[in-house]
Amino acid sequence: MSVRKLKPITPGQRFRVVNNFDEITTNKPEKSLTVGISKSGGRNNTGKMTMRYTGGGHKQKYRIIDFKRNKFDVEATVKSVEYDPNRTAFIALLEYADGEKRYIIAPTGIKVDQKVISSETAEPNVGNAMKLKNIPLGTVISCIELKPGQGGIMARSAGSSAQLTSRDKKYVIIKLPSGESRMVLGECMAMIGAVSNHDHMLTVSGKAGRSRWLGRRPRTRPVVMNPVDHPMGGGEGKSSGGHPRSRNGMPSKGYKTRKKNKASNRHIISKRK
Repeated sequence: MSVRKLKPITPGQRFRVVNNFDEITTNKPEKSLTVGISKSGGRNNTGKMTMRYTGGGHKQKYRIIDFKRNKFDVEATVKSVEYDPNRTAFIALLEYADGEKRYIIAPTGIKVDQKVISSETAEPNVGNAMKLKNIPLGTVISCIELKPGQGGIMARSAGSSAQLTSRDKKYVIIKLPSGESRMVLGECMAMIGAVSNHDHMLTVSGKAGRSRWLGRRPRTRPVVMNPVDHPMGGGEGKSSGGHPRSRNGMPSKGYKTRKKNKASNRHIISKRK
Protein backbone atom coordinates (compact mmCIF):
# COMPACT_ATOMS: atom_id res chain seq x y z
CA MET A 1 0.00 0.00 0.00
CA SER A 2 1.29 3.48 -0.80
CA VAL A 3 0.26 7.11 -1.09
CA ARG A 4 1.32 9.83 -3.51
CA LYS A 5 1.41 13.61 -3.37
CA LEU A 6 -0.30 15.34 -6.28
CA LYS A 7 1.43 17.86 -8.50
CA PRO A 8 -0.34 21.12 -7.52
CA ILE A 9 -1.85 22.27 -10.82
CA THR A 10 -4.85 23.66 -8.87
CA PRO A 11 -5.03 25.26 -5.38
CA GLY A 12 -7.04 22.31 -4.06
CA GLN A 13 -4.25 19.91 -5.01
CA ARG A 14 -1.49 21.85 -3.25
CA PHE A 15 -1.47 19.72 -0.09
CA ARG A 16 -3.49 16.75 -1.37
CA VAL A 17 -2.12 13.29 -0.59
CA VAL A 18 -4.07 10.44 -2.16
CA ASN A 19 -4.15 6.68 -1.84
CA ASN A 20 -2.60 4.74 -4.71
CA PHE A 21 -5.15 1.91 -4.33
CA ASP A 22 -2.49 -0.66 -5.29
CA GLU A 23 -4.48 -3.52 -3.72
CA ILE A 24 -7.72 -2.76 -5.61
CA THR A 25 -8.37 -5.24 -8.43
CA THR A 26 -11.74 -4.10 -9.80
CA ASN A 27 -13.95 -1.00 -9.80
CA LYS A 28 -17.33 -2.74 -10.25
CA PRO A 29 -19.03 -4.17 -7.16
CA GLU A 30 -20.91 -7.48 -7.09
CA LYS A 31 -24.47 -6.49 -8.03
CA SER A 32 -26.19 -9.13 -5.89
CA LEU A 33 -24.45 -7.79 -2.77
CA THR A 34 -25.17 -4.06 -3.25
CA VAL A 35 -28.31 -2.20 -2.20
CA GLY A 36 -29.43 1.39 -2.56
CA ILE A 37 -28.93 3.65 0.42
CA SER A 38 -30.82 6.88 1.02
CA LYS A 39 -29.42 9.90 2.83
CA SER A 40 -31.33 11.59 5.66
CA GLY A 41 -29.39 14.87 5.67
CA GLY A 42 -29.44 14.65 9.48
CA ARG A 43 -33.26 14.85 9.61
CA ASN A 44 -35.61 12.50 11.46
CA ASN A 45 -38.99 11.14 10.30
CA THR A 46 -40.69 14.49 10.94
CA GLY A 47 -38.11 16.46 8.96
CA LYS A 48 -36.49 18.03 12.02
CA MET A 49 -32.70 18.31 12.00
CA THR A 50 -31.47 16.06 14.82
CA MET A 51 -27.84 15.66 13.67
CA ARG A 52 -25.97 18.82 12.77
CA TYR A 53 -23.30 19.20 10.11
CA THR A 54 -24.42 16.27 7.94
CA GLY A 55 -25.89 16.46 4.45
CA GLY A 56 -24.99 16.34 0.79
CA GLY A 57 -22.31 13.89 -0.21
CA HIS A 58 -21.79 11.75 -3.27
CA LYS A 59 -24.36 9.12 -4.12
CA GLN A 60 -23.32 5.71 -2.76
CA LYS A 61 -24.46 2.11 -2.80
CA TYR A 62 -24.14 -0.03 0.29
CA ARG A 63 -22.14 -3.27 0.11
CA ILE A 64 -23.55 -6.05 2.31
CA ILE A 65 -20.62 -7.28 4.43
CA ASP A 66 -20.46 -10.68 6.15
CA PHE A 67 -19.22 -9.75 9.64
CA LYS A 68 -20.38 -13.05 11.19
CA ARG A 69 -18.31 -15.42 9.01
CA ASN A 70 -20.83 -18.15 9.92
CA LYS A 71 -20.43 -20.32 6.79
CA PHE A 72 -18.30 -22.94 8.51
CA ASP A 73 -15.98 -25.53 6.96
CA VAL A 74 -16.64 -24.39 3.37
CA GLU A 75 -13.55 -23.13 1.53
CA ALA A 76 -13.83 -19.85 -0.34
CA THR A 77 -11.72 -18.25 -3.06
CA VAL A 78 -10.91 -14.53 -3.09
CA LYS A 79 -12.26 -13.17 -6.38
CA SER A 80 -11.41 -9.47 -5.98
CA VAL A 81 -10.32 -6.75 -3.56
CA GLU A 82 -12.55 -3.67 -3.86
CA TYR A 83 -12.98 -0.12 -2.60
CA ASP A 84 -15.96 0.51 -0.33
CA PRO A 85 -17.22 4.10 0.00
CA ASN A 86 -18.98 3.26 3.27
CA ARG A 87 -15.82 2.45 5.27
CA THR A 88 -12.09 3.17 5.42
CA ALA A 89 -11.02 -0.46 4.93
CA PHE A 90 -11.04 -2.33 1.62
CA ILE A 91 -13.37 -5.30 1.12
CA ALA A 92 -12.77 -8.70 -0.48
CA LEU A 93 -15.27 -10.69 -2.53
CA LEU A 94 -15.34 -14.40 -1.65
CA GLU A 95 -16.84 -17.17 -3.77
CA TYR A 96 -17.52 -20.32 -1.77
CA ALA A 97 -17.21 -23.84 -3.11
CA ASP A 98 -21.04 -24.08 -3.37
CA GLY A 99 -21.20 -20.91 -5.51
CA GLU A 100 -22.36 -18.43 -2.87
CA LYS A 101 -20.66 -15.02 -2.85
CA ARG A 102 -20.02 -12.81 0.17
CA TYR A 103 -18.07 -9.67 1.00
CA ILE A 104 -15.68 -9.58 3.98
CA ILE A 105 -13.40 -6.89 5.39
CA ALA A 106 -10.12 -7.39 3.51
CA PRO A 107 -7.11 -8.11 5.73
CA THR A 108 -3.64 -6.79 4.89
CA GLY A 109 -1.83 -9.00 2.38
CA ILE A 110 -4.86 -10.84 0.97
CA LYS A 111 -4.50 -11.78 -2.70
CA VAL A 112 -6.85 -12.77 -5.53
CA ASP A 113 -7.27 -16.59 -5.87
CA GLN A 114 -6.21 -17.05 -2.23
CA LYS A 115 -8.20 -19.66 -0.28
CA VAL A 116 -9.82 -18.69 3.04
CA ILE A 117 -12.06 -20.62 5.38
CA SER A 118 -14.09 -20.15 8.55
CA SER A 119 -13.55 -23.17 10.77
CA GLU A 120 -12.58 -24.31 14.28
CA THR A 121 -9.81 -26.47 12.83
CA ALA A 122 -8.46 -23.93 10.30
CA GLU A 123 -4.82 -22.89 10.09
CA PRO A 124 -4.19 -19.38 11.52
CA ASN A 125 -3.55 -17.90 8.06
CA VAL A 126 -4.44 -14.36 6.96
CA GLY A 127 -8.14 -14.08 6.08
CA ASN A 128 -9.29 -17.20 7.94
CA ALA A 129 -11.92 -16.83 10.67
CA MET A 130 -11.64 -18.87 13.87
CA LYS A 131 -12.97 -18.97 17.42
CA LEU A 132 -10.73 -17.10 19.83
CA LYS A 133 -10.16 -20.23 21.94
CA ASN A 134 -8.47 -21.91 18.93
CA ILE A 135 -6.21 -19.01 17.87
CA PRO A 136 -2.54 -19.26 18.96
CA LEU A 137 -1.31 -16.74 21.53
CA GLY A 138 0.37 -13.65 20.10
CA THR A 139 -1.63 -13.75 16.86
CA VAL A 140 -2.67 -10.44 15.28
CA ILE A 141 -6.45 -10.45 14.77
CA SER A 142 -9.27 -8.13 13.67
CA CYS A 143 -13.09 -8.05 13.22
CA ILE A 144 -13.60 -9.44 16.73
CA GLU A 145 -16.96 -10.37 18.23
CA LEU A 146 -17.93 -9.34 21.76
CA LYS A 147 -20.78 -11.86 22.00
CA PRO A 148 -20.89 -15.23 20.18
CA GLY A 149 -22.81 -14.92 16.91
CA GLN A 150 -23.02 -11.14 17.10
CA GLY A 151 -20.62 -10.46 14.23
CA GLY A 152 -17.29 -8.66 14.34
CA ILE A 153 -17.56 -5.19 15.91
CA MET A 154 -14.02 -4.43 17.16
CA ALA A 155 -10.89 -3.59 15.13
CA ARG A 156 -12.67 -3.09 11.80
CA SER A 157 -11.35 0.24 10.51
CA ALA A 158 -8.43 0.69 8.11
CA GLY A 159 -5.11 -0.58 9.46
CA SER A 160 -6.44 -1.53 12.90
CA SER A 161 -5.65 -4.79 14.65
CA ALA A 162 -5.67 -6.40 18.09
CA GLN A 163 -3.45 -9.03 19.66
CA LEU A 164 -4.46 -12.15 21.56
CA THR A 165 -2.19 -12.15 24.60
CA SER A 166 -3.36 -14.89 27.00
CA ARG A 167 -6.15 -17.24 28.10
CA ASP A 168 -8.08 -17.47 31.35
CA LYS A 169 -10.53 -20.42 31.60
CA LYS A 170 -13.38 -19.72 29.14
CA TYR A 171 -12.06 -16.21 28.36
CA VAL A 172 -9.18 -14.92 26.27
CA ILE A 173 -7.42 -11.63 26.92
CA ILE A 174 -7.05 -9.26 23.97
CA LYS A 175 -5.05 -6.05 23.66
CA LEU A 176 -7.26 -3.71 21.60
CA PRO A 177 -6.19 -0.88 19.24
CA SER A 178 -7.04 1.70 21.95
CA GLY A 179 -4.51 0.11 24.31
CA GLU A 180 -7.22 -1.44 26.46
CA SER A 181 -6.80 -5.07 27.53
CA ARG A 182 -10.04 -6.92 28.08
CA MET A 183 -11.49 -10.40 28.43
CA VAL A 184 -13.64 -11.81 25.62
CA LEU A 185 -15.38 -15.19 25.55
CA GLY A 186 -13.36 -17.85 23.72
CA GLU A 187 -16.47 -18.82 21.70
CA CYS A 188 -16.38 -15.47 19.85
CA MET A 189 -15.06 -15.33 16.27
CA ALA A 190 -12.22 -13.21 14.91
CA MET A 191 -10.35 -12.87 11.62
CA ILE A 192 -6.63 -13.54 11.38
CA GLY A 193 -4.53 -10.56 10.29
CA ALA A 194 -4.71 -6.76 10.47
CA VAL A 195 -7.27 -4.75 8.46
CA SER A 196 -6.17 -3.51 5.03
CA ASN A 197 -5.49 0.09 3.88
CA HIS A 198 -3.18 1.02 6.78
CA ASP A 199 -2.01 4.08 4.81
CA HIS A 200 -5.46 5.67 5.10
CA MET A 201 -4.19 7.78 8.01
CA LEU A 202 -1.55 9.38 5.75
CA THR A 203 -4.02 10.81 3.21
CA VAL A 204 -4.79 14.56 3.18
CA SER A 205 -8.06 15.97 1.79
CA GLY A 206 -6.44 19.13 0.47
CA LYS A 207 -9.62 21.22 0.40
CA ALA A 208 -12.90 21.75 2.22
CA GLY A 209 -14.88 20.66 -0.83
CA ARG A 210 -13.83 17.07 -0.35
CA SER A 211 -15.51 17.04 3.06
CA ARG A 212 -18.72 18.07 1.27
CA TRP A 213 -18.33 15.09 -1.10
CA LEU A 214 -18.14 12.87 1.98
CA GLY A 215 -21.37 14.35 3.37
CA ARG A 216 -19.85 16.65 6.01
CA ARG A 217 -21.14 20.21 6.17
CA PRO A 218 -19.16 23.11 7.70
CA ARG A 219 -18.96 22.99 11.47
CA THR A 220 -19.51 26.13 13.53
CA ARG A 221 -17.09 26.61 16.43
CA PRO A 222 -18.94 26.83 19.78
CA VAL A 223 -16.89 29.90 20.88
CA VAL A 224 -18.41 32.06 18.12
CA MET A 225 -22.01 31.14 19.03
CA ASN A 226 -24.34 33.13 21.29
CA PRO A 227 -24.94 32.07 24.91
CA VAL A 228 -28.40 30.79 23.98
CA ASP A 229 -26.87 28.34 21.48
CA HIS A 230 -23.93 26.92 23.45
CA PRO A 231 -22.38 27.10 26.94
CA MET A 232 -19.11 28.33 25.39
CA GLY A 233 -20.80 31.12 23.41
CA GLY A 234 -21.00 34.81 24.17
CA GLY A 235 -18.48 37.36 25.40
CA GLU A 236 -17.02 40.42 23.75
CA GLY A 237 -14.51 40.06 20.95
CA LYS A 238 -12.33 36.96 21.05
CA SER A 239 -12.88 36.03 24.68
CA SER A 240 -13.21 32.26 24.92
CA GLY A 241 -16.13 30.51 26.51
CA GLY A 242 -14.67 29.10 29.72
CA HIS A 243 -14.14 25.37 30.11
CA PRO A 244 -14.51 23.21 26.97
CA ARG A 245 -17.83 21.41 27.08
CA SER A 246 -20.51 19.99 24.81
CA ARG A 247 -23.74 21.74 23.86
CA ASN A 248 -25.60 20.16 26.78
CA GLY A 249 -22.89 21.10 29.30
CA MET A 250 -20.89 17.84 29.46
CA PRO A 251 -17.18 18.69 30.05
CA SER A 252 -14.72 17.51 27.41
CA LYS A 253 -10.91 17.16 27.27
CA GLY A 254 -10.48 14.15 29.52
CA TYR A 255 -13.78 14.04 31.43
CA LYS A 256 -14.73 10.40 32.06
CA THR A 257 -18.22 9.56 30.81
CA ARG A 258 -18.14 5.78 31.35
CA LYS A 259 -20.48 4.58 34.13
CA LYS A 260 -18.66 3.34 37.23
CA ASN A 261 -20.99 0.38 37.70
CA LYS A 262 -21.22 -0.70 34.05
CA ALA A 263 -21.62 -4.49 33.82
CA SER A 264 -18.72 -5.01 31.42
CA ASN A 265 -16.22 -3.19 33.66
CA ARG A 266 -15.24 -6.52 35.23
CA HIS A 267 -14.02 -7.73 31.82
CA ILE A 268 -11.53 -4.87 31.45
CA ILE A 269 -8.03 -5.81 32.65
CA SER A 270 -6.35 -2.46 31.97
CA LYS A 271 -8.01 0.72 30.70
CA ARG A 272 -7.14 2.44 27.45
CA LYS A 273 -4.42 5.07 27.58
